[in-house]
Amino acid sequence: MTDTARARKLADRIQVVVAETLQRRIKDPRLGYVTITDARVTGDLREATVFYTVYGDETERQASAAALESAKGVLRSEVGRQTGVRFTPTLTFVADALPDNAKNIDDLLDRARQSDAAVRTAAAGASYAGEADPYRSTRDDDADEDE
Repeated sequence: MTDTARARKLADRIQVVVAETLQRRIKDPRLGYVTITDARVTGDLREATVFYTVYGDETERQASAAALESAKGVLRSEVGRQTGVRFTPTLTFVADALPDNAKNIDDLLDRARQSDAAVRTAAAGASYAGEADPYRSTRDDDADEDE
């Protein structure tokens, strides 16, 4: 097993190398607007998982996934050349769920804002069920006892 700091550094370097190689060398027309969001390397430095997002609809996502799979060999050789590690890790591309999760959170926040606004409008004309100050003040009680 290796040091986790070394695995983290290698993962960061793999992320940069893959992003630059996709931008400069890969000319596949199926490849859409791909952003490499993260890379993770196993503790033994044998396997690397590269997370990516694609701007566009589902057909563009599928086409970009196919383009990444076909360019995997070129990307792995470039990673091996630029990192200089003894064993170049195998690359696995995984579509990042971050945009979907962010959209879901935004939808939940919008519903919470609408619910808060409905409560605020209902509470605007409301009055207390009992007295305005239901708690007795200790000063008033002390003043009554002194008299």
